[in-house]
Amino acid sequence: MSHDSKAENSDVIRQSVGRRMQVTRRVVFCIGFVLTLSFVEAYCADEPAVSRQELAAHGWELLRTKPYLPPDFDDAVFENLWKVWEPEARDLAAKATPEERRRKTFSRYGLMPVPGDPEAKTALGYVATENGSWTMNCLACHGGKVAGRVIPGLGNSHTALQSLTEEVRLTKLSQFRSLSHLDLATLKLPLGTTHGTTNSVIFGVVLGNLRDRDMNVDRSRPAPPLTHHDLDAPPLWNVRFKQHLYADGFAPKNSRVLMQFMLLPESGPDRLREWESDFDAILAWIESLESPRWPFEIDRSLADSGRAVFNEHCASCHGTYGPGGEYPERVIPLEEIGTDPVRLRALTTEHRQWMRDGWMSHYGRDSVEVEPAGYVAPPLHGIWASAPYFHNGSVPTLWHVLRPTERPQIWKRTEDGYDQPRVGLEVQTFDNVPEDARTPWQKRGYFDTTRPAKSNTGHRFPEKLTEQQKTAVLEYLKTL
Repeated sequence: MSHDSKAENSDVIRQSVGRRMQVTRRVVFCIGFVLTLSFVEAYCADEPAVSRQELAAHGWELLRTKPYLPPDFDDAVFENLWKVWEPEARDLAAKATPEERRRKTFSRYGLMPVPGDPEAKTALGYVATENGSWTMNCLACHGGKVAGRVIPGLGNSHTALQSLTEEVRLTKLSQFRSLSHLDLATLKLPLGTTHGTTNSVIFGVVLGNLRDRDMNVDRSRPAPPLTHHDLDAPPLWNVRFKQHLYADGFAPKNSRVLMQFMLLPESGPDRLREWESDFDAILAWIESLESPRWPFEIDRSLADSGRAVFNEHCASCHGTYGPGGEYPERVIPLEEIGTDPVRLRALTTEHRQWMRDGWMSHYGRDSVEVEPAGYVAPPLHGIWASAPYFHNGSVPTLWHVLRPTERPQIWKRTEDGYDQPRVGLEVQTFDNVPEDARTPWQKRGYFDTTRPAKSNTGHRFPEKLTEQQKTAVLEYLKTL
């Protein structure tokens, strides 16, 4: 055999051995990979999965203990707020004990004590820090009370956020303290014109406009048109029955959308992504909530009669209740529902598209309605507890919802009173705001339905019912 032939054979042998070694290495790698996966699966199987209940408990703990925003004020400011009140209220506070003064301060601003925790350093909706600071979160608006009972997840129909922020700012200035983000923002952005409601939708618009689709801070975006309007915070226990959020149902129900009020420039996209698992837990807590039961007597025979009327006339929009109940999450066109249109028109197509195309909706994976036609007929679980009614909080009782021509033009609620016969807020009604309401805080205690975005018109469907049917439906609504 020639030298060249021997060399050629050697090359063939080397190539063959090399291919076999590569195959062997791949086989060994694949076997190792499979064994590793098997080990991981076996190991993970020994670790108990976190239940939805445990995740919800973690979400509640986060809401009570973890600040996601800069502090609003501290104990030294809170304890001296009474010094900027109107003279009569200031004089009464000066004579009160510290405990009485704290209760007066909570009452004035619609702050809620933490249920089951009389030693809590802050109100429900505020996280206490080691240096005595108070930092707001979702429960400031979604932790309210009905008939004197505080219920986390109930809309706070007492909140006086505009008045609180104004008087915090005055107190800080009197103490030569620096102002916070909210103190400065309210110089241009109203937080609410009536106690119990807030300009929350526009908060989201302003904060969202500071971000590009990937959540990077982008101050070059043109300022959006701002149509300020007040809303009533809905009860959170109905979220689990829905696939979309908000009065017009435009936003998807996911944990990212819950974070839109945390979009201060200080929190970059990396921090938002770190927080996403937190808000997964917070969403689990929201979806764990049960509606409260009517605490008074019910005429069961009348309620049964009302159920039949409700199912015939109301269920196609609001759903059915009890075993086998279904909720259609139906959007009612504006021309059909007829309620105040400002909320629907306040959000621009551009803002809705920003959510549809960006991180908030997983870049369009989660459905966003860019041009909603009207308002969503909400579920009615615990409807007795969630007065006032309509998306803007303009109707004080269910009795008035069922009687469109009887709705009061101007009304003022009592703090803890409850109107059992009419099912809703205990109110006084007026033709005009009284002249002795001179200060901004006093004027905000009156709900004036003649003001922009506060109309109580619409939802005239009950007019087709007889008085007897309306009475029966009212009784049935107590059972939901």
